[in-house]
Amino acid sequence: MIDKSSQKFLEKLLITPSPTGYETAGQKVWMEYIEQFTDKVESDAYGSAIGRIETNADVMTVMLEAHADEIGMVVQHITEDGFIYLNKLGGSDSTIARAKRVFIHSKDGKVSGVTGNTAIHLQDKKNGGGKEPAWKDIFVDIGASDRDEVLESVQIGDPVTYAEDVEYLNDDTIVGRALDNRIGGFAIAQAMKYLSERKKDLAVNVIALNSVQEEVGGFGARMMSYRYAPDAAIVTDVTHATDSPGIDQKEHGQVKLGNGPTVQHGGANHPAVVRLIEEAAKKREIALQHEATSVRTGTDTDSIFFQRTGIPSALVSVPLRYMHSPVETASLNDVQQLIELMAESVLAMEPDQTFTAL
Repeated sequence: MIDKSSQKFLEKLLITPSPTGYETAGQKVWMEYIEQFTDKVESDAYGSAIGRIETNADVMTVMLEAHADEIGMVVQHITEDGFIYLNKLGGSDSTIARAKRVFIHSKDGKVSGVTGNTAIHLQDKKNGGGKEPAWKDIFVDIGASDRDEVLESVQIGDPVTYAEDVEYLNDDTIVGRALDNRIGGFAIAQAMKYLSERKKDLAVNVIALNSVQEEVGGFGARMMSYRYAPDAAIVTDVTHATDSPGIDQKEHGQVKLGNGPTVQHGGANHPAVVRLIEEAAKKREIALQHEATSVRTGTDTDSIFFQRTGIPSALVSVPLRYMHSPVETASLNDVQQLIELMAESVLAMEPDQTFTAL
């Protein structure tokens, strides 16, 4: 299981706001932690960050990748009456945005507010009352009397996140916003810790990359994988657990919370890298679930695998219930198995490891 010290790091990552395009605060937390287990830590102009474990300049390099950003909202407009209208950052769902506590992250600090929701008694059902809202319908109330008062603490372009904190439903089940994909950033950091403790068994160089702006196009991963050009990549993100009510498994596949991480097949996933991961899982008796992709993985894998002359890549994921909501739910046991899976896959690589499809 995840030890208490590591769990505190995970909780700190989760509560530190990092909306897509505004990831600086979370990246500072991640970099400060990972420098304990790496030989070098760097970041680029847009805030993607890496930690390196170097064994030999003449051996291959593998990259472990996750994305640092979360979905959120942004201040779009402030009315003369002092109400703040929002737009989305990434794939935020407007239908669950009303009647929530939020934080606006301004240059001067955190501003508390609530997304307004007209009481059911006052809704005009004949004229659209009670309908599912679009983002243009969502507004925040910070208790200000007019626009000038709002502008004392908030400006257009300030990011907004839900105010939910981390909770545990039991010893294994964690709930919160931004598990997508702070879980991944945590996992690659822990994998680097694992590898640093077994550096004498490590035959390759390793880069851990925590990328920005995945939620709006995988841009951080694209920049950094082009820059460092690793010989292979193991990407981690969350995936949909399909074991809660209302999900058609014939359409979306069968993935269960608590049954271990998943490995994906097809598309950007290189079959030889997938085989290595499967063999590592079997050797270490790590539970592994399987997913198929028809076109795109929907993750940073799509941004990494085609860089330069091609980077053999594979996606391993943590099952997640209620994705892109303030109550994302995951199993800590799945997370621990993911960490071991990535680390053991790296340890299985040879200094001159190559991955070919033929």
